[in-house]
Amino acid sequence: MARRSTWSALFAGTAATALGCALIAPVAAHAAAADYESEDTTLSQAKIATNHPGYSGKGFVDFDNLAGSYADYSVNTTQAGTHTLTFRYANGTADDRPMKLVVDGGDKGTVSFPSTGSWSTWKTVAATVQLTAGVNHVRTVSTTANGGPNADKITDTFNAPADTEPPTPPKNFTVSNIRPTAADFRWDPATDNVGVTRYEINRGGNTLKVVDGKTTSATVDSLTPNTSYDISVIAYDAAGNPSQPSNVLAVKTPPSNDKTPPTVPGSLKVTGSTSDSVSLSWKASTDDSGTVAGYDVYQGDKVVASTAQTSATVSDLKPNTSYTFTVKARDPNGNTSAASNAATAKTTGATTGGGGIPSYDKDIAKVDLGWAVGFLPNGNALVTERDRFELLQITPDGTKTTLGKIPGVVTTNGEGGLLGLAISPQWNTDHAVYLYHTSASDNRIVKVTYDGTTLSKTTTPVLTGIAKNQYHNGGRIAFGPDGKLYATVGDAKVKANAQNKNSLNGKILRLNADGSAPSDNPFYATGGNARYVWSYGHRNPQGLAWDSHGQLWSTEFGESSQDELNLIQKGGNYGWPSCEGTIGKCDGFIAPKKTWKTSEAGPSGMAIVNDWIYIAAVTGEQMFVTQINAKGDGIGTVSAVFSGRWGRLRSVTPTPDGHLWVTSTNNDKLGGTPDKIDNVVVQLKFPGAAG
Repeated sequence: MARRSTWSALFAGTAATALGCALIAPVAAHAAAADYESEDTTLSQAKIATNHPGYSGKGFVDFDNLAGSYADYSVNTTQAGTHTLTFRYANGTADDRPMKLVVDGGDKGTVSFPSTGSWSTWKTVAATVQLTAGVNHVRTVSTTANGGPNADKITDTFNAPADTEPPTPPKNFTVSNIRPTAADFRWDPATDNVGVTRYEINRGGNTLKVVDGKTTSATVDSLTPNTSYDISVIAYDAAGNPSQPSNVLAVKTPPSNDKTPPTVPGSLKVTGSTSDSVSLSWKASTDDSGTVAGYDVYQGDKVVASTAQTSATVSDLKPNTSYTFTVKARDPNGNTSAASNAATAKTTGATTGGGGIPSYDKDIAKVDLGWAVGFLPNGNALVTERDRFELLQITPDGTKTTLGKIPGVVTTNGEGGLLGLAISPQWNTDHAVYLYHTSASDNRIVKVTYDGTTLSKTTTPVLTGIAKNQYHNGGRIAFGPDGKLYATVGDAKVKANAQNKNSLNGKILRLNADGSAPSDNPFYATGGNARYVWSYGHRNPQGLAWDSHGQLWSTEFGESSQDELNLIQKGGNYGWPSCEGTIGKCDGFIAPKKTWKTSEAGPSGMAIVNDWIYIAAVTGEQMFVTQINAKGDGIGTVSAVFSGRWGRLRSVTPTPDGHLWVTSTNNDKLGGTPDKIDNVVVQLKFPGAAG
């Protein structure tokens, strides 16, 4: 009779399955495959042969032509559970030669071994079985008078289930030996169903130090003297699941012995002026500590701007008036340089029209943490209170009313809570208000109704299942010119989410008002969560605005190097985590239109008025202003205004009557201080506009 051969490791296009044996779909993770050669088996009515080429090992099993011949393999596994057994075989006849699969005496069904065309053509089939840890006896038994195929080997692969369980939070996080530039940290080990692979020590959402999963102490030596930090540690497992953070430590480094001030800022000059503002720039100072903490701009003896950059715009000036400025640099220890050269500029005559560099108009209201603002058609504004979970109404004259708490909102003791807000374009008829918030299980977009008088007591889910974390929740939502709802979503501290289209995180999403996915989204045909993806490769985007060309712009927080302003393309990949701004492996990704050092910006909310971009900067405690060029593919000079004036700026929103409202969110770390109503909503006006 013609001779046959064995079995193998990967599918080669043949069918396999019968009864309880199913073909194996790709799995999320698996252990290294183990081969079991047929010459090492126990045989009955079969022998080892070598007369057909292409086998592995020393030969293959040639079964006698009868039912009941078998080969018995001893498969030794370290992990119990679902295993894939892949059989490499040859069948030179036209007939199927099915074999019964028996594991430790238990019948597991029949595996089909169809023709391979010749006895020297080897293919594979596979079946799934449950194996125990240790030695398992896997027997293949011929079921027809034709016997079995030529059997070469079995490959066993353990199919580890996808690990979705995060580690427990590390406990008892402590700090000791705090020095001007370093501190020592310890914590109790986290636990995990599989195993902790690393710990990240974080300042807010930024990583200070990474150690392996067996290490529960570390020295962070990249600190700055005389600086306050909020530091926690997060555990990660091999699947990239992050734990919730440990307890958060407030760490204040002491001053160093440095008594030397920075060098004097050089070449202060005027770079532009309007009817009520003057823009300045200067050359950077240096300091023997290696760090310049910031610059103060003086008008006479008065500080009129404070910034970490080497440029600033002073606003709220009078038309046709001359002003003289100087700049001083300071280091982390408070040592201040001498004043720069003086620079004098004269503001222009009064102008009118929207756009341009704004100036302060008036205070509107005091709030806790006004994260997002949206205006109703009647000119009243709705404002989300991140940590109080409240929706406010504020009128143009500053009358504030608490409409109610949004049910189901929780804090993350970081950046989560009641975040974005978007008012339905059809509010006059549907009274719908959309909110992005953190819940006990996820981040989600919900809908409430508000008719101008009554806020609904329940919410309607629109999109759920967005992963949350203490940091990197994103949260801005807005209706675009196309009537679709857009949402910025952070990576939830799992970097791989940003490139995984099946994850809603690390994306800008686009959805219909009812929560369904628009069929013209770039990855709609992929199905699943990818249906909602408009752009991806984002770390923690928080700004959304459209220009006169209908183009979407977005701001994004960087990790430790660069923050970004991006012009968003449908289906575009913006590079995170391979690329941060323009740093890293950035080939093939869409480059930002502007980057800032992460210490200078922290860009959150943004607005566009007459193709002027306004960005509220949290970390830099200032507003950035720039103009989109005529082609719509870039921007001009970026001015920094209101530097240090109101602290951490979170949102900027155009008003129906031609102004801008800006909110601050100071004391917003670690869940904020919701019992203190100490942040501002202020109104700005454009050059030449009346108050």
